[in-house]
Amino acid sequence: MTPFTPRSALRRAAGSFAAAGLLAAASLAGAAAPAQAADTPVFTLGGPAETALHPYPENGRPKSSTVGISLNNPSEDEENGGFGGDFTLTFDLSGVAGVADVTFDGEANPDCEVTGTKAVCEDWGIWPGLQGAADLVVTAADGSESGDTGTITVTGRADGATFTPFTTRLTVGGPDLVMERLPFRTELTPGEKQQAPITFANRGTRDADGVLLTLRYSRGLDIPQRYSNCEYTVDDPDQPDFGSTTALCSVAGAFEAGATYTLATPLTLEATERAYYDTFLYRIQENSAAQRASQRAGALFERGTGGVLKAVPVKKGAAARSTDLNPYDNQQDADFRTENTADFVAYGDRVAGPEGSTVKADIGFRNEGPAWIGHIRSGEDVATVDFTVPQGASVTSKPERCRAVTADGKYREDQTSPAPRYVCNTSMTVRDGSGLDLPFELRVDKAMVGASGAVTVRNTWLQNPELPFDPKPGNNTAYLVLNGEGDGSDSGGAAAGGDGGSGEPSTPPTSAPDPEESPSGTSGSSASTTSGGSSAGGGSGDGGGLASTGSTALIASGTAAAALAAGLVLFTAARRRAARHA
Repeated sequence: MTPFTPRSALRRAAGSFAAAGLLAAASLAGAAAPAQAADTPVFTLGGPAETALHPYPENGRPKSSTVGISLNNPSEDEENGGFGGDFTLTFDLSGVAGVADVTFDGEANPDCEVTGTKAVCEDWGIWPGLQGAADLVVTAADGSESGDTGTITVTGRADGATFTPFTTRLTVGGPDLVMERLPFRTELTPGEKQQAPITFANRGTRDADGVLLTLRYSRGLDIPQRYSNCEYTVDDPDQPDFGSTTALCSVAGAFEAGATYTLATPLTLEATERAYYDTFLYRIQENSAAQRASQRAGALFERGTGGVLKAVPVKKGAAARSTDLNPYDNQQDADFRTENTADFVAYGDRVAGPEGSTVKADIGFRNEGPAWIGHIRSGEDVATVDFTVPQGASVTSKPERCRAVTADGKYREDQTSPAPRYVCNTSMTVRDGSGLDLPFELRVDKAMVGASGAVTVRNTWLQNPELPFDPKPGNNTAYLVLNGEGDGSDSGGAAAGGDGGSGEPSTPPTSAPDPEESPSGTSGSSASTTSGGSSAGGGSGDGGGLASTGSTALIASGTAAAALAAGLVLFTAARRRAARHA
């Protein structure tokens, strides 16, 4: 018996889901499980609701399809929610006798055996989540005819556990909808439009009773038409997704086997003013209530109010008939690169507090556009906020996404004690008008006048900090000023009440006039007073050295510190109110 290890499960899952292809979108997870005792786990068997089989050929061997059976453990406790016992899966094949022949993928399922109209798989261990359980290799039976259909029922058994059974249907023949690839222009400029004459063929053995056209395009693209037989949804702006629009269009008609169809009126695909890297996906499937529900995935859709989207036969004639019932060719996609820019503007803060107190600071950046930036294919983070802690302070609380690094921005093993510098990565998308807000808490270890730390938004690579899409690197750096002198010096960025989007560099606080008063024994003027320098790893490109720490003159007495703190608290509150209402 082979242990049900994560490695083997990943192999099984990959085979199952790849073979299921787009039909997996319409799969069912089985009926709802009956109520059980609280200490009895209930595992759900699932897979594709229906699989089409290539008709048995007149000559040669029949083509096979794969039916991936899945097993779901609903526990969310990854450490302790697994089931550590033996289990058996039984497949009742009597319903497909004369319709299909069934075997198992021997590599992925070494402990499965078919005997007559029954198959049995034995295994051990079910960890939390959805996993592949078995891969059935199915072919049309000799003597079967197009339209023949039957079902396979899967049940499970284990001591101390319950399995919800699952039934899947096999049908000989069927429609095979194939989406043709469109010759798009992929290097664009904002506002550029091009036609998208969606074209597809039915290369199966029977007609399709209506088709479901799915269109999904990322934030920088738009299809201005809103058809009445299409329903639309846009990704939740609070979620780290691509801000994509999805359209589900139910197109009525009998789409004949062997024929090719195109839209009566081509769609218009437009690169908007916020386009940069974008993707357009277009998919065709046979229409059904189950298919539409699966594509909706619980999202709220709104129906269009325009005309009716229709598909008509292509005048050049029908495509040759084929038995290529292949779910892989239902979908095409295209990537676009639009010549555009995005202005990432860093913002700092001004905070104050006496020695021994804890202060809260809000730093980060905003994308003032016009483009959104999304690494759709690679999934890499778009940018990093690089924050150097002001002298005389230590971080007591940081955002979860931030990690401590050394003073020169390199890896730091210790992630619990205060560090001189922090880097905070974005997600793989940064939308126009959005950004990254980072609340920090700092303890004032030594009260100094105008100590500051640079806040720089840069590339994720410290050695190459420039943002390739940003035309205004001067506003990539702002400052967190701690116990400033109250002379109105700006900490930079929109959140500090400055002009943030002007492209001008932020002005750091002035250096201390007397270096002998520096508690570190270094001259206060050694800290850079120019924005965009190398101090935060963002300006000059070398990524080395500490950021400017501004003035390091100690506050002479507790009374002076308290008075200064009180004044700055009022000043900071007024600035923040102004920023919120700007």
